[in-house]
Amino acid sequence: MIRVVLVDDHGMMRDGLRALLGRADDVEVVGEAEDGQGAVERCRELRPDVVVMDIAMRGMNGVEATSQISDTTKVIALSTYSDERYVLRMLNAGAVGYVLKESASEELLRAIRIVSTGKAYLAPEITEVVVDRLSSRPTPSRTTAYSVLGAREREVLQLLAEGRTSPQIADSLLITTRTVETHRRNIMRKLDIHSVAQLTKYAIREGITSLE
Repeated sequence: MIRVVLVDDHGMMRDGLRALLGRADDVEVVGEAEDGQGAVERCRELRPDVVVMDIAMRGMNGVEATSQISDTTKVIALSTYSDERYVLRMLNAGAVGYVLKESASEELLRAIRIVSTGKAYLAPEITEVVVDRLSSRPTPSRTTAYSVLGAREREVLQLLAEGRTSPQIADSLLITTRTVETHRRNIMRKLDIHSVAQLTKYAIREGITSLE
């Protein structure tokens, strides 16, 4: 039996996935989470074989959560996004599968079965993105949130972009407000961005948050 945890911030989506997987006699949905932090906690508690992970979620997003659990759990990204920035960041974070939500009914069960055997699964559209990237000419590297900021700084940036105040961020991350303010100053210094409005635009452009 393949034990699966579903992670998506939309309850209806999780219900649909649970119903879809419930028709298979070799897959069991053992838990759910609505954000990345919940995913990390469910994995520590339940030790699933596979996690089906949404990417753009409030709080801790799917990329950050994947980076924390991919050493011990196989992660399949399930997303509406097929552009390079999301695909490569999830794969770099340790995901071994990537399926588009529009094709989930046809592909997700197959992807779960394949990755559970230690292989990777990429939807055809995602394979094209990866092949195009690998076959393209090298381009000059640019500064990105993932190359410049630490994991905690990216979490703070995401929450800032989602409109959280420093005390709210402190409560969410279990750190002090002073520490949040220090992270905020460091983020602005490293990115050379000096307003929350510009930080929000940057976070959306970099895929840190979608604000959906």
